[in-house]
Amino acid sequence: MLNAQSVRILIVLLMVAGCGILSSTAPSRAQMVEQAIRGGIVQQTIQSIEDKKRRASSSQTDDAKGTRPAAKRIQAAKKEGKEDKKPKAAGQQQQAARNPSGVPPAGEQRYVPDEIVVEVASSTSPQQINALTQRFRLATLETVDFRLGSSILLRLRIPDRRSVPAVVRALETDGGVLFAQPNYLFALLEDNPPAPVAAATPRDADPAQYVLKKINLPEAHQLARGAKVLVAVIDSGVDVAHPDLAGDIADTFDAIGVGVPVHAHGTAIAGGIAAHGRLTGAAPAAQILAVRAFSGNGRPEDGTSFAIMKGLDWAVLHGARAVNMSFAGPLDPGITRGIAAAHNKGVVLIAAAGNKGASSPPLFPAADRNVIAVTSTDQNDQLPAFANRGPYVAVAAPGVDLMLLAPNDQLQRMSGTSFSAAYVTGIVALMLERQPDLAPDALRRALMASAHRLGGSPADGQSGAGLVDAYQAVLSVAPAAGTETNLTPATSR
Repeated sequence: MLNAQSVRILIVLLMVAGCGILSSTAPSRAQMVEQAIRGGIVQQTIQSIEDKKRRASSSQTDDAKGTRPAAKRIQAAKKEGKEDKKPKAAGQQQQAARNPSGVPPAGEQRYVPDEIVVEVASSTSPQQINALTQRFRLATLETVDFRLGSSILLRLRIPDRRSVPAVVRALETDGGVLFAQPNYLFALLEDNPPAPVAAATPRDADPAQYVLKKINLPEAHQLARGAKVLVAVIDSGVDVAHPDLAGDIADTFDAIGVGVPVHAHGTAIAGGIAAHGRLTGAAPAAQILAVRAFSGNGRPEDGTSFAIMKGLDWAVLHGARAVNMSFAGPLDPGITRGIAAAHNKGVVLIAAAGNKGASSPPLFPAADRNVIAVTSTDQNDQLPAFANRGPYVAVAAPGVDLMLLAPNDQLQRMSGTSFSAAYVTGIVALMLERQPDLAPDALRRALMASAHRLGGSPADGQSGAGLVDAYQAVLSVAPAAGTETNLTPATSR
């Protein structure tokens, strides 16, 4: 490698030879070259050579420290440029444009082990659905129009041993699939087995009807009884022939077609809302849309995403203003979308918080932001051990040792947040009779603002706004008119 001094001498000699400096006839050119060197014309060339040497030396140092050689860096850069320009696979593009994936969270096992729930566009033809199921080696069990999603809902069976998460992932790569998820399992919420009560028990003879006075229902019934308000009950089968529900059942829908047609839990919920015989419900003049989405076969979890979505869709289509959901389970993307659509249509949704106790994580649908979550209190206005609690709870209502309707003209004693939710649903019906155009969020605010803190203590983040007050809730949306009497409930005296 030539150093700077050698370069300087070489350049001078070349210029001298080229210009004829050695000739005696042109001495002035030699002087010009010398002046040029002194004046720095050649210095720029020399400086450029030295700069290149320094950069080369720096590159060698980097390579010695583990940096990739320049040639490899250039190749890597070219490769990265090609990767950026390379189009993504169709499945990747579809998933990128989709809502969050329906693959169940790690460790979540509360779903039917060989079934998938899929939504496709409402314009999808039967032939296209058949091609989809064949492409993914699935068998069609049910197909229904899901009006809340403007889509078609499919219940599909996995005939081989593939896992549900694996099949959901595969379906999500298909451009014809809007949503795919497990068929999650949900459980009805009762804390203890129902205890039969003699059918001849008079209406006011048993302290289990303490709920009426506790939440000021007699006074509220002076203002409203839920007349002409359609309330859907998504549950197990209701005994529509029970005398205490005479005239209450507006319509029925069976979303499953199997199991016990009439069941204790669904009958008790319907009675807590609208009974008007030996027992009095929270809204004795309300009309019930009885939706059977739980089989009642005795399994801990026998309700599914598909059945609940079918039932909710039917209820909204048939004019429900309020929907009682006294069941609980995992976060379900399909039910969440259905609830949001119903809420946007002005439907008020009420759910039981759950019977897993203080240490339980939030259960759904109660923990959904579009749902009024209800926990339980006992006769002393305390949260019982079984009651779920937390910031997602809106209000509380009595739920311990309640007397409720049972199938075959019977009564039963039961406990659980299910029945607390039923009484709150009835109060919602009273408020909607009083102000039919009341929006769901405005109703929630009024319900919570009129409730009483448990024990008079400030909010503790466990029981929401506290114990509901039916009378104050009704007054809060429409004050008593001149012909109506403003009452002072016994609990407020």
